[in-house]
Amino acid sequence: MRMQKRPRGRPKSLFKESSAGTMQSLDRALGVLTSVARLERAALSDLAREIGVPTATTHRILTTLQKHGFVAFDEERQEWMIGIEAYRTGAAYLRRSSVLEIGRPILRRLMQDSGETANLAVPDGAEVVFVGQVETPNPIRAFFPPGARTPMYASGTGKAILAALSDAALTRVLSDTDPVAFTDHTRLPGTGLKDDLSATRARGWSHDREERYQGMSCIGAAIFDSKGEPCAGISVSGPTVRFNEERVPELAALVTRAARDITHLSGGQNPD
Repeated sequence: MRMQKRPRGRPKSLFKESSAGTMQSLDRALGVLTSVARLERAALSDLAREIGVPTATTHRILTTLQKHGFVAFDEERQEWMIGIEAYRTGAAYLRRSSVLEIGRPILRRLMQDSGETANLAVPDGAEVVFVGQVETPNPIRAFFPPGARTPMYASGTGKAILAALSDAALTRVLSDTDPVAFTDHTRLPGTGLKDDLSATRARGWSHDREERYQGMSCIGAAIFDSKGEPCAGISVSGPTVRFNEERVPELAALVTRAARDITHLSGGQNPD
């Protein structure tokens, strides 16, 4: 009887795979890792409850991740936190992205010209993730730690990206959103967001007026890739009292110029 050859590229695995073609153990490990990153510090019982995995299993996953440096354990506080290898992995992503590399000096210029904190964010599903920031020396200022996330509809960079999407892509992103009114000014999908995105698209920049944080405002613009699709966003943010009607056009001009410069220097193209 002839032996059937195993298809190339599909070696026999030591791990049991799920019907979806993924390894359950790896799924769980990555779930633990992302939960630790999101919570910053967490006790074992809290992590197990967060991901819905038994405490003993969660502990085995954590000790394996600890062995490889992806998480660390604070003996004094009995809490788990992100390890140095997770940082190195994230830093490799930052190094490979030309938008982030090119954006650094432009972010600094934007902060100096505007006097406000300059931010760079990339889309991830229905959220934006802040990957770069240059803080203003002003004592009252905005701050988003690297890796911080916020829903697109409640962010200056997020709304700029949403406004630049095709109708189909916009519908797909918003369908994955679980709307939350962070402040009385939050524009939720179906309650004013559509009109706001239309205005953003027409003028080329977004305006977040205390829609995520009370007392803080933001102006953003989209950055485009080589296909003319939005791949990132840049913004300035700060106290609403410094974003008055007289100053907003000036800030918007600085932000849109920065977005155009990063688009051009990274090989992207602005849509017609």
